Amino acid sequence: MTASEAPTGTADPVGRLADVRTVSDLLPRFVRMAHAHKAQLANDGREKAALVLLYPIDRFGPLRQSALAGLVHADPSTVSRHVAALVEQGLVRRVADESDGRASRLVITEAGKSSVQDLCTERESRLDQVTASWDAADLATFARLFRRLIDDLEIALTGSPAGSEPAPDVPVPPAPRRTR
Repeated sequence: MTASEAPTGTADPVGRLADVRTVSDLLPRFVRMAHAHKAQLANDGREKAALVLLYPIDRFGPLRQSALAGLVHADPSTVSRHVAALVEQGLVRRVADESDGRASRLVITEAGKSSVQDLCTERESRLDQVTASWDAADLATFARLFRRLIDDLEIALTGSPAGSEPAPDVPVPPAPRRTR
């Protein structure tokens, strides 16, 4: 069930409001933890902001830089700077856009794919450690509800269904990463 399918009435509106407040209070804390993790990676000499751009390029295939900026909800000039670093590191290359020779698309290289896999493995390992004491049912429930929250937030932000494939220049939020 997504936000558009959510029930309109609840048995306990006061309890619901308290739960919404709790989630609202926890989201900024979660974002701070994500930023702390990102800063920790940067201290290891990796530019996490640039590496995050590899995910949508890997997921959706060749993208125009403007579409990539839309996908990650970032300023085009910031994305441009990070893409330049990715190209310089050999993680992404530019190819001519078949539909418009004046434009280019970004393609992930084998080294870029390897970096994405390394980042996914590292992230999964960290989450595995953090949730090691969780009951399997709790982890499955959390995964399902967290996906639902992210999907509904994406729909609210973009108006597009989560995980839909983008048109060449129409930014759409990335779908959940495929599992192994």
